[in-house]
Formats: sequence, C-alpha cells, structure tokens
Amino acid sequence: MENTGKTITEIAEEIGHSQPSVTKIIKEMTAADLVNSNLQSDDKRRNVVGLTKKGIEVSKTLEIQCADIENAIENMTAEASHNLWEAIAEWEFLLEKKSLFKRVLDQKKNRESQDVQIVEYQPKYQEAFRALNEEWISTYFEMEEADYKALDNPKEYILDKGGKIFVALYNDEPLGVCALIKMNDVNYDFEMAKMAVSPKAQGKSIGWLLGQKVVDSARELGASKLYLESNTILKPAINLYYKLGFEKVAGHATPYKRCNIQMELVL
Repeated sequence: MENTGKTITEIAEEIGHSQPSVTKIIKEMTAADLVNSNLQSDDKRRNVVGLTKKGIEVSKTLEIQCADIENAIENMTAEASHNLWEAIAEWEFLLEKKSLFKRVLDQKKNRESQDVQIVEYQPKYQEAFRALNEEWISTYFEMEEADYKALDNPKEYILDKGGKIFVALYNDEPLGVCALIKMNDVNYDFEMAKMAVSPKAQGKSIGWLLGQKVVDSARELGASKLYLESNTILKPAINLYYKLGFEKVAGHATPYKRCNIQMELVL
C-alpha cells in the first residue's frame, strides 16, 4: 500500500477483496498502528486510508521479503518438471465447469448404473409396468383412456402389434419401464412411450439406459424415425430426450390431453 492515501473502495478493487473484508483488515491494521484511517481528503465524503510511520517501515521490509519469495518461487518453477501455478489454474477452471461435489455424484451414478439390468418384458412384470406408470401420471396429471389400454393390456396393445417393453432391474427389483410401440403412421415407425422410473431409483441413470435400449431396439427393427409425446413440466424427462437425440416437432394428432410437446428421433 502506497502512502498516498486510498479509499476502501480503491483498496478493495486493487487487491480483489470485498469492501467488508477490506474494512475489517483496515480496522486490524489501525489497531496495530500500521495505518491511519482518518486522513484529510479534499472530498470530505471519502474516507481515505494511509500508512503510518510504523506501517511504512513494515511495508519496506515486506517488499524485500516478497521479492525474495518471488525469486525463490521462480527458481523452483525453473527446476520443477511441472508448473504448479498453471496446474492450479487448470484445476480451478475444471472445478468452475463442474464442482467436485457434482463429480462425486456422477461417479456414484456411474457405479450404481452398472448394477442396473435392462431385460425384456415378461408377464410377471405387468404389475410393475402398470404401477410405475400410474404413479408418475397420477402425480402430475390424471390417467386417461389410452393409458388404461396400454397398461392393462400390454400384450394385446403393445407386444402383439410388434412392439416391445423393457424393464430396468436394480438388485432384481423392477424400478423402471419403457415401451416401444408400433405405429400405424406414414411418418413414424415406432413410438417411445410409457417410460417410468421409480422415485427411489433416481440418480442411477435408469431413464438413460432404458432410452438407449429403446432407441437401439428401434434401429434393430429397421425403424427410420422414432416418435414420442410428453409434457414440458417434466423437465428431467425432456432433457433426457434431447440428450438421446430427439428434436421437437409439431402437428401430430395425439390421444392425450396432457401432451404439449412432440418429439422425433431420426435413426
């Protein structure tokens, strides 16, 4: 700090601290007789701070010590195989992009997702298929006629027409489901529908794994386009669909009142 006198704001900007932080530092330095915080100023509204005689002497000593430290660090940098400051800057950049907490959660999700098994539908999973779908639909909307058709008669409504249903097992418990429904449509071969994941299974990438399985299955069946309907209130689901490669479309007839977004995936 030069002894020309500076305001709290000027000091804060120069050293990159907040004004409350600088105010606290100045109080401590004033108590140690290192600064005078009541210097005369042309503008009486400005509180100007300057070094005392003792502060000037201490600052001279600190300048010499800082030069020694800087030279020592430069010598170490020249001797080292890696630049510590560049590494720290790189780590700060990476942590700004994604926090360590988020990275740990991602590792947890990846580890748990390895225990998820995607299997094809069997009659023993009909209750889970219905319950998982009814749970989320009833939470946000209301069950509709088209829901009952598919959930009460999955074999007749989905499987016998050339579709598939996939079940996500975690520790052998069915916690997620999704269907690939054959469509009688000039534009679309199949619809991805009836995706539901138990709230207790969130964070295990079950939705992503089911979505990938449905997309892969549609390709294997020779589909050129995959269609889906949803509602924008379901933000995690919409984000998942975009991640899978779906894009928003409009104008297709829908049997659902809750549908306010339609999407397609060109395979």
